[in-house]
Amino acid sequence: MGTESIQFHRDADRLTHDLRHRGLIQKALGGYYVKRDEQKAKYTDWQEARTSAAAAKYEAVNHLDKYLLELTEKLEARGTKVFWAADGAEAAEYISSVARNAGVKRIIKSKTMTGEEIHLGPALEKAGLEVVESDLGEFIVQLREEPPYHIVFPSMHLTRGEIDETFQKKLGSPHADTPEELTMIARGVMRQKYCQADMGMSGANFAVAETGHISITENEGNARLSTTLPKVLVSIVGIEKVIPKLEDLAVLLPMLATAGAGQNMTCYNTLLGGPRQPGETDGPTEFHVVLLDNKRTSLLADAEQRDALHCIRCGACLNVCPIFKNIGGHSYGTTYQGPIGSVITPHLRGLQSWKHLSFSSSLCGACHEACPVRIDLHHHLLQNRRNAIAEKSVWWEKPIFAGFAWFMRRPALYRLAAPMLRLGAPVLHAIRGKFFDPARMWTGTRDLPPAPPQSFKEYWRKRNG
Repeated sequence: MGTESIQFHRDADRLTHDLRHRGLIQKALGGYYVKRDEQKAKYTDWQEARTSAAAAKYEAVNHLDKYLLELTEKLEARGTKVFWAADGAEAAEYISSVARNAGVKRIIKSKTMTGEEIHLGPALEKAGLEVVESDLGEFIVQLREEPPYHIVFPSMHLTRGEIDETFQKKLGSPHADTPEELTMIARGVMRQKYCQADMGMSGANFAVAETGHISITENEGNARLSTTLPKVLVSIVGIEKVIPKLEDLAVLLPMLATAGAGQNMTCYNTLLGGPRQPGETDGPTEFHVVLLDNKRTSLLADAEQRDALHCIRCGACLNVCPIFKNIGGHSYGTTYQGPIGSVITPHLRGLQSWKHLSFSSSLCGACHEACPVRIDLHHHLLQNRRNAIAEKSVWWEKPIFAGFAWFMRRPALYRLAAPMLRLGAPVLHAIRGKFFDPARMWTGTRDLPPAPPQSFKEYWRKRNG
């Protein structure tokens, strides 16, 4: 078992037993379910909308070469500088060089999960740059030196009191009782950072090939300030974020809002097309778009699991996952949590090191039902399991499953074993806790049920003669 797996199991065990933590998460998600269902009910046909959204992403991902070139041509035609980064190191080095050439000292950064994926903030800080998150939730966890807890709600695990304590400790602010007061404290700090920043940074929810625009959706207005006030702007974009046409946003933007936060539409939807043009009075004088691969093309080459690149980072699969609701986001130890993280992290960071995420699933299928672009998540979890075992099998598993298969193909033995198990069950209950617990892997988190008085076949035979 690798270090990532050991740490995951330790954190998951600790947080599963933390009833306060579980209560906070489940309360927050309870409110989300109500709002999400209200918005879904407004659609004439939610399932047809899912099909349309999936079709737009399918077209883009299966013709990625065409649409990425089209996007690049349209961006460069308006003076945008496009850089293709094979991995996080190349992306960080390019952005650092842009900062050096422009004399940048301070960066204001709006929310970008792609940046989190490659640990961009710490890399830029190591290069001597001050990097401040402008999204409120991201700003809070940055102050606490924590990674985001959730793709959409980075600080959903924190109470109002914990945020107040963080602000008092890190910002020297007075005690605040209400969300409004806490927000105003953050806003007071942030406004100064906007004015002082030499460079703005953003991610992208979508990148429109037809028009050459970066689409950003948010609720706080921080991304607009981060991308328009500084003189230099850099957007880091995973190559899978491209979509073919502007009209595709008509279905993708409201579905992202509904599935992600239970909203009709997010408050701010912005399209960035390039640096300040002649005759324009504001906006950045330099605009750089970094198109990041970081093993996405390897996933693209896997025809069986390619649709994982359809993900629009709405977080809906996390919100319905029974595993996430019990172990929380930090237990995963990776940028992308929940079912989608368990599917793509082994591709992005190594199958053998991260295969435990795919095994930590109930396979209930709730993630697939919630996904607005119909990613086949629960089957991909099974495929990851299969691939991990095929690549590096556990020596004792094959003989155990071969023995199980041999036994199950012999009905006479199966019929003989049932009454023997019923006879042995009282003995098992009697020795548990006195000597040792042979069923401890089950009973550590579950009750051991009593043996039934008869099997279903015995009941059926008796009932029907």
